[in-house]
Amino acid sequence: MKTNTTTKKWTVENKYILITGATSGIGLAAAKEMALQGAQLGLIVRNEKKAQAVVDEIKQLTNGKRIPQIFVGDMSSQLSIQQVANKILDTCPKIDILIHNAGAMFVTQQITEDGIEKTWAVNHLAPFLLTELLLDRLKESEHARIITTASHGHKMAKKGMDLDDVRADKLYKGWNSLLGGANLRYGQSKLANILFTSQLAKIVADTNIHTYCYDPGLVATNFNQENGALARATMAVMKLFSRTPEKGAETMVWLADSDEVSDQSGLYYLDKKAIEPALIGQDQNLAQRLWETSEKQIRIT
Repeated sequence: MKTNTTTKKWTVENKYILITGATSGIGLAAAKEMALQGAQLGLIVRNEKKAQAVVDEIKQLTNGKRIPQIFVGDMSSQLSIQQVANKILDTCPKIDILIHNAGAMFVTQQITEDGIEKTWAVNHLAPFLLTELLLDRLKESEHARIITTASHGHKMAKKGMDLDDVRADKLYKGWNSLLGGANLRYGQSKLANILFTSQLAKIVADTNIHTYCYDPGLVATNFNQENGALARATMAVMKLFSRTPEKGAETMVWLADSDEVSDQSGLYYLDKKAIEPALIGQDQNLAQRLWETSEKQIRIT
C-alpha cells in the first residue's frame, strides 16, 4: 500500500534565530525546544552569566550540536541596542527569525537615559528599534520571520494611548497612579506590540519577511518579581492558575517552525490560531500613528 508523506517546506532546522528574553520563562523554554529541533540561536541578553548557563544547558541537551551565541545588551537603552545590533551584523551572516520576547513592567515611574518611561522603552521601542537596525539583514534571507510576544493584557488599554506622553507622567501621577497606572502602561505597551506587528506587515509586504505576534496566556514565570513584595505575592497567587513556561512557549515555537503561517503576516495568535485582538488593536490609523511617533522616539546614530 502506498503511503502519502508530507514534507515540510519550512522548519527551524538550520535556521538562525535571534531571541530576546531567553534566560528564563517562555523564552528559555522556546530556545531549548528550537535548539532541539535543529535551530542555531543567538541570545540577546542583559545578564551574561545567566545566558552562559542557558548556553551550557542547550549544549548538553543537543549533545554539543547547538551552541548559542551570546549578545549582551540593555533593552532599555537605545545606545546599547544599537551597539548590540552592530555586533550582530558583524557576527551573523544571516538572520532567519527575529523573536522579540523580552518584557517588563515597572510599578513606579522609571525614566531611561533616553528620557522614556521604562516599560514603554523595553516592551515597545526596543523591538521597534532592533527591527529597524536588523531589517536589511533579515531581507537577505530566503524567508524571514519576526515574532513578538504580546499579551491579552493589551485589553487594558481600551482607550488607546497618549503617544506624546513618552514619560507616562499622566499615568504615574495622582489618581491614575492609584488606579493602576503601571498596569495600564503595560497594557499600552502590549497593544503597541500588536499594532507594530500589523503595521510592519504592511511595510515589508513586498519583501520576504512575515510578521506575527501572539498571546502566550497566563504563564508561571519570574515576570514582575522586581517590583516589591506585593507584586511578588500577586504573581505567586496567579501562578496557581498559570500555564507552564513550556505550554506558554508552544505558540512562539509554532510560529517559528510552522508551514501553516508561511503566507500569513501581521496577525495575532493564541494557542496556535489567529484571533482578533481587542477592537483598539485593530485600529489601523492608530497603528500608523504609533509607527510615525516611534520613529521620532528612537535615535539611530
